[in-house]
Amino acid sequence: MSAAPLPPVAVSCGEPSGVGPEIVVKARAALGAELPFFAIGDPRHFAGFGPVTEITAPDEVASVPADHLPLLPLAFGAEALPGQPDPRNAQGVIDAIARGVELVQAGSASAICTAPIHKKALKDGAGFAFPGHTEYLAHLAGVARVVMMLACEELRVVPVTIHIALRDVPGALTEEALAETIRITHDALIRDFGIAAPRLWVTGLNPHAGEGGAMGREEIEMISPALDRLRAEGLDLTGPLSADTMFHAAVRSRYDAAIAMYHDQALIPIKTLDFAGGVNVTLGLPFIRTSPDHGTAFDIAGRGQADPTSMIAALRMARKMALARAGGAR
Repeated sequence: MSAAPLPPVAVSCGEPSGVGPEIVVKARAALGAELPFFAIGDPRHFAGFGPVTEITAPDEVASVPADHLPLLPLAFGAEALPGQPDPRNAQGVIDAIARGVELVQAGSASAICTAPIHKKALKDGAGFAFPGHTEYLAHLAGVARVVMMLACEELRVVPVTIHIALRDVPGALTEEALAETIRITHDALIRDFGIAAPRLWVTGLNPHAGEGGAMGREEIEMISPALDRLRAEGLDLTGPLSADTMFHAAVRSRYDAAIAMYHDQALIPIKTLDFAGGVNVTLGLPFIRTSPDHGTAFDIAGRGQADPTSMIAALRMARKMALARAGGAR
């Protein structure tokens, strides 16, 4: 007996005054029936970008013409003016994310792919109490810690600390945080990427990984002991290593993901390698979530100039992860 087909991927529309609706419509035009997905949002916000067909449930996606975006309608508070977020739409943006998560948790969607949001607009318009998508998704899932991975064809990177000032990184970089990040990444590579024995390389915090204590002692006093304990559990870890030697082409094939100590240490190499095609993946959730690795791009919203490359990559990665989690190709 053949396995049942995977449900489609759910896409939350993101900030409607940004490029979210446009890149979702363009992604459908590029992918057609190759990758089943549907968007959640207000039909008014998708008008003018391409043909849209409203659906009442995810299982109707297969009956929608390949050149039409399947849209599960969700009423927002107002029209969307390009580049000008309206506080009346903030709750709709939040509700679209929650609806997507609800459908994934119910098994009606195989993953959620989130279009970019504007955090200030959500806070101003709806009192959004979370730093961003990732923390809100963790709240909806009821998990205490999740991990951000940025991924492209050439590289996967995971920062232990994310959106904090550089001066605050040493204090936030604890053995517990490092160990949890590594364990979550290791488990996700097995479950969601089909890598049976993940190889993880770990950067140091300081230049030259501290150079034996001459440039800092975090590697000696915290990072190395944490890695030794995880190696004793059977994890394949290399490091701490000097970050400036970890990302050139000759060594990238030797690991499956790089664990970095802070935001720019991880994101500069991947954005240099593939600025348009990078994907933001949230690890540690009970469901799959991906997102384009860019923002709302208010400056080009509504002009037809938005590049859907990262959205397409995010959709493809969501589908691939869903297949891996389900046990193989279909």
